[in-house]
Amino acid sequence: MIKARNIQTAAKLLLGAGLIVAGTGHLTFARKAFQAQVPDWVPLQKDDTVVYSGLVEIALGGAMLLAPKRHETLVGKIAAGLFIAVFPGNISQYTHKRSAFGLNTDTKRFLRLFFQPVLVYWALKSTD
Repeated sequence: MIKARNIQTAAKLLLGAGLIVAGTGHLTFARKAFQAQVPDWVPLQKDDTVVYSGLVEIALGGAMLLAPKRHETLVGKIAAGLFIAVFPGNISQYTHKRSAFGLNTDTKRFLRLFFQPVLVYWALKSTD
């Protein structure tokens, strides 16, 4: 039981750190690449969408790292919701054949779609 809890905690911390790194990328080194994932129907400028979503990811990553135990499940559900909310961006990148993050073929962009449910599951299970 203790070992399983340690794995769960490590998974939560890794996901939280990953969200902070991704969010930082939205604001800095990967800003242009993230714009490739913003669907055309989003009513904001692509760069604004990337910046705002980056700030949300940083805040959520920090919450995953620092939230008290009693709030872990809620934070996990919010993270899962974020991963679901941004999924249309992954679909848009695939359907519009936009290359970013090394996803420069239809096959790579298509396979990336299957990683999003993994993130949802990871967020929920690491905070349950």
